[in-house]
Amino acid sequence: MRLLTATALLILSWFTFSSYDDKQAMKKTKASNNTKEKQPIIQGSMTEANIESSFYNFKIKALDGKTSIDFSKYKGKKILIVNVASECGFTPQYKPLQELHEKHGDKLVVLGFPANNFGAQEPGSNEQIAKFCQKNYGVSFQMFTKISVKGSDQHPLYQWLQKESGKTPNWNFCKYLVDEKGKVIKFYPSSVDPMGKELLGAIEAK
Repeated sequence: MRLLTATALLILSWFTFSSYDDKQAMKKTKASNNTKEKQPIIQGSMTEANIESSFYNFKIKALDGKTSIDFSKYKGKKILIVNVASECGFTPQYKPLQELHEKHGDKLVVLGFPANNFGAQEPGSNEQIAKFCQKNYGVSFQMFTKISVKGSDQHPLYQWLQKESGKTPNWNFCKYLVDEKGKVIKFYPSSVDPMGKELLGAIEAK
């Protein structure tokens, strides 16, 4: 009799704990579902605003290596981005680039990026490049620290330019024209004159 009573108590105890565990599990599941229902589903989309921010979020060191240039300051103007070099056959383009900066600076920003990717024609340090540009061409448009514009060490800015335009520089003094909203308009090869009709027409276009 005692054995039957003990067995009955054991079975009753098992059912009680089992029922409690089931209830606790159901509460957790319900709470989890409620949390999921409250969380908004955010779907990313490549809107015009997103494309803008990807360009204007860049912050890159100026040629002095100290000042960080925030690209958001260029909103509302066209931008001409050029990979420059001091010992190239196209190096004299520094002159028309400076002229472009002086004559059209109200609507266009010229940005120069020294790079040693082609023919090792930009071997100097940032300090040497700055002295060369000032002494020979009186460059006053914005210049940046030396970077790589192609290959495995390609700078993030040029990765973005390549993605947006489908073009990669194939020599020094290639040019990307970016519009007032941070969108790449066109890629120009080295041979295009910064003060030529083709580029000036694109700068003047609305």
